[in-house]
Amino acid sequence: MNNDKSIENIYKLDGKVPVGKAIPFGLQHILAMFVANIAPILIVAGACGLSAAQTTNLVQCAMMIAGIGSLIQLFPLWKIGSGLPIVMGISFTFVSIFCVIGPEYGYGSVVGAILVGGLVEGTLGLFAKYWRKLVSPIVAASVVTAIGFSLLSVGATSFGGGSGSPDFGSWKNLLLGFITLLACLLFQIFAKSYFKQLSVLFGLVVGYIVAACMGVVDFSALKECGVIAIPRFMPFTPEFHVGPIVTVILIFLVSATETIGDTSALAASALNREVTDKEITGSIACDGYISSLSALFGCLPITSFSQNVGLIAMTKVINRFTIATGAGIMILAGLFPIFGALLNTLPEAVLGGCTIIMFGNIVISGLQMISNCGFSQRNITIAALSLSVGIGFTQVPEIFSIFPDVVQNVFADNCVATVFLIAIVANLVLPKEKEQG
Repeated sequence: MNNDKSIENIYKLDGKVPVGKAIPFGLQHILAMFVANIAPILIVAGACGLSAAQTTNLVQCAMMIAGIGSLIQLFPLWKIGSGLPIVMGISFTFVSIFCVIGPEYGYGSVVGAILVGGLVEGTLGLFAKYWRKLVSPIVAASVVTAIGFSLLSVGATSFGGGSGSPDFGSWKNLLLGFITLLACLLFQIFAKSYFKQLSVLFGLVVGYIVAACMGVVDFSALKECGVIAIPRFMPFTPEFHVGPIVTVILIFLVSATETIGDTSALAASALNREVTDKEITGSIACDGYISSLSALFGCLPITSFSQNVGLIAMTKVINRFTIATGAGIMILAGLFPIFGALLNTLPEAVLGGCTIIMFGNIVISGLQMISNCGFSQRNITIAALSLSVGIGFTQVPEIFSIFPDVVQNVFADNCVATVFLIAIVANLVLPKEKEQG
């Protein structure tokens, strides 16, 4: 056996793997996150009323940025990047708040808020060793749970045909959503090994084929696509409004807690050790600074993908070069606009059928994280207080009416930000001794 280059090295962080053998494993990672990477773009673009051409361009950018971000995580630049096999993609965490900010302030305000928020998170990431203890495991678990709950209505809206759809809730939309969801579930039940990770992609393909047979897929945008195109730089002029910026910075802090969790989980499950401060610093810095780069191309924030962390934990394939081949495929896909245009023809109901279960999985992941923290009286109090106030109060946003506009903009419609703030304060205030009770 050639010790310098072997398929067995896929289980080593830095071993050499033949390119032909590495590509399928890299492609597997891309397929596992492909739908989740573009879904936030499609949802936010639809809510903000962007044209088909604009959405196609953003999908194209999403693939390119995901590939670039993954490469920097794998092979750090200075202190940016963890050096771990982390796959990056467009974050779901921001979807609900962008669906509020975009229609009210315009998509330019979304871009401006991401630009500023990414710089803030990236800079804070460089000093993570000084503050990461503030975000205890129970705080992170509560936040992840809130993220899942906040996205359920987004998934349900897509399932019905999308916000503003003239035939929202029609039998066609509900049938498409149900068929897609059923396909996802059946594939999840009967698929073997790592193929289970492709259940969402399978459901999307089935739903798309059924939609095409029903005549509800519009292929007109494909006629305007070129063979190859460089993603446009600054397609939207950034606008800077205090309310959206403050809100998005808070969500970036929430995203940082998710990144800490993902990076820690990867080190524990794949490398059998605790994560280092250097890896946490690089991982969060990459999240932030690459998100700002994403904004310059009009795209949404980027973050580590939990489903890929789970895939690595299951397969134990941690080789950086192997996963980098997948990142390279993403960058190449971003250069061919036909991919973005084709994905943009995806009916909203099909997307809803795929995403509703994905969002439910986020809720379950958060509950599992709470369980892993232990059900001490202190942990129960932090989780119960933050979730009940955060989710409950934002169901009745009028309760914030006595507060200034900036507070209302940040918290009234954003349960994630409210849960994050309450959990942080409770974690600091409640005495540690309660853990003994």
